[in-house]
Order: sequence, then C-alpha cells, then structure tokens
Amino acid sequence: MPESRFLKLDDVCTELSISNSQAYALVRSGDLPAIQVGGRGQWRVERSKLEEYIERMYEQAARNLEKLPADPKDDDG
Repeated sequence: MPESRFLKLDDVCTELSISNSQAYALVRSGDLPAIQVGGRGQWRVERSKLEEYIERMYEQAARNLEKLPADPKDDDG
C-alpha cells in the first residue's frame, strides 16, 4: 500500500516524538505548514512538508553546533 500524502497530527507526533500540543504549536506558528480538512477542520500535514521541516531543523542544529566551543571545558569560563 502506498504511503499517504497527508499525515494526521498524531502521526506527526509519532514521527517527531513530541506531544500533541507541541505539534499544534508548530502548525499554529507556521513552522510546520498544514491544512485543515473536513467539516471539523482537522489538521493534516503533507509528508513532504514534514520532511522539509526536519531538514530545516538539521540545518539549524548544525549552525548552532558551529557556535559552540570545540572543547566543552572552554565553556566553563
């Protein structure tokens, strides 16, 4: 069976190992693009958008690592 194009927020939570409220906060802030579907307005995240988000977070983590001292002892002051 082919992978679904869209994920429920519960699926996003599972993929990222985060809570429902954290996933909703990512959607609400616009960090993770999503759409609302159906009469109850349930959120759906396109799989490709989740992968793009994950890639951005890897890039951000790499930039943050570059700012850290090479030797943790150098950070003791």
